[in-house]
Amino acid sequence: MVVDSSTDGRVQRGNETRRAVLGRAVQVASVEGLGALSIGRLATDLGLSKSGVFAGFGSKEELQLATVRAARRIFYDRVVAPALEAPPGVGRVRSLCEFWMDYSRGRVFEGGCFFYSVTAEFDAQPGPVRDSLAEAALEWESLITDELRAAAASGDLPPGSDPEELALLLTSLMDGANVHAVLHDDPSRYDRTMRAIHRLLGIPA
Repeated sequence: MVVDSSTDGRVQRGNETRRAVLGRAVQVASVEGLGALSIGRLATDLGLSKSGVFAGFGSKEELQLATVRAARRIFYDRVVAPALEAPPGVGRVRSLCEFWMDYSRGRVFEGGCFFYSVTAEFDAQPGPVRDSLAEAALEWESLITDELRAAAASGDLPPGSDPEELALLLTSLMDGANVHAVLHDDPSRYDRTMRAIHRLLGIPA
């Protein structure tokens, strides 16, 4: 098959532009919200033409959805993938929580947890963006719940622990650590929250 080098080059440049736009978009959205995203704003920030950015997304909603997908990929790479290397059960739950703390503390996204910031913005706005955020939240909670069930089946959780309730509690604690650490510029919130999570999981200090 003959490859048109000029076409191939345009595709490559288009992909590079798309990656640059989404890289900027996830940072802007984590601080100012998905509503602050616009093709003109991102084109100006990156020194690109508006037509070039528009060609990659077409509408503000598609830009928002692509931004959520990009953030989910980053979250998976920084939190989920490394934690999955731990053995299933309570050790993996601890790893998920620790990598989550590192993700928020390290400001992978400038505004802290991307999903906490934009979910508060869209949770009462029905539509594809809210659906995408709801799917991401359920996926995260389900992952922790499944690992807690495995830990309960192995007898590794404190007596009387309910995996579903414990998953809800752990995710709420992590969200709380994120918002207060960002609001008060106080990274000690992560350490205190992690100690509380260890106690809930029955992990010795």
